[in-house]
Amino acid sequence: MTTRRHVLKSAGAFAIGGALPAITGFNAFALGLKSGASIQIGAQTNAWAINPKNFGSFLAVLGQVKQVGYAGFETGFVNLLAEFDSPNVARQKIADTGLTFFGIHIFLPPDKVDQATRLPGAALYEKVARGGVALGPQHLILSGAPSRTADELKAKIEALNTAGRFSKSLGLPLAYHNHWWEFDSKVGEIDALYSQTDPALVSFLLDAGHAYRGGADVPAFLRSHAKRLVGVHLRDYEDGKQVPLGQGRFPLSEVAATLKQLQWKGWVLNEEEREDGTKGGLTVIEPAFKALQGVLAE
Repeated sequence: MTTRRHVLKSAGAFAIGGALPAITGFNAFALGLKSGASIQIGAQTNAWAINPKNFGSFLAVLGQVKQVGYAGFETGFVNLLAEFDSPNVARQKIADTGLTFFGIHIFLPPDKVDQATRLPGAALYEKVARGGVALGPQHLILSGAPSRTADELKAKIEALNTAGRFSKSLGLPLAYHNHWWEFDSKVGEIDALYSQTDPALVSFLLDAGHAYRGGADVPAFLRSHAKRLVGVHLRDYEDGKQVPLGQGRFPLSEVAATLKQLQWKGWVLNEEEREDGTKGGLTVIEPAFKALQGVLAE
């Protein structure tokens, strides 16, 4: 079953060598928002255990995502690697769920990234971009390791622009997803990433839960950087441990109010992963959805 720990093991073993139109399911009117509102709700599939060798297990998860009421999803690249060589059938089955495929995400642990750039290596992200684009995602999403020096940060920024240029050439826009370490940085990483990457090549998927964990004033950060965001991950914490959204100390209502006040257009995605690898599935996703639905409808 796929966990981020499995990604680490699998990544070391890899021989690395037109997006579907969005299908609106759970729209602004279903949320009770004003006409013209464009916030949509999605889920990251890492709340579930998925067997990457069994595409049926992935589709079963999408069925649950749809059942809860989400409009779209994001998933880790490992879950779809087996479909890259013959993507047409898989693409159609994904489309048949009625869910928007928001993004395919590459996450590697710090010791598995390119140590010069602190990002997944070009061979990997090019492989995933080429193989993944045929399955219909709207974005290629990269996570990186923390930059430890100013030189590493400079290299990371240059590498993100390069990755964004490559991904854009395939018609698959790039978004960078943060963890807490970009905010809790001795070299000012998060500010540099937003100010020094090329907006034409690199957008951002703000993990607001990680930002909160890293000490950020999330509503203030949104007010400063909303124009660069294609999506926002939401997660919640209590006593340093992640809990279902709405059950911890994350300022969910204030974040939702800020997004609405800004008239921001994009995706908010529940990410109900756990650091111990526990896969709660519906037991954590359903209450998270209800919490998010509630604050967006207020």
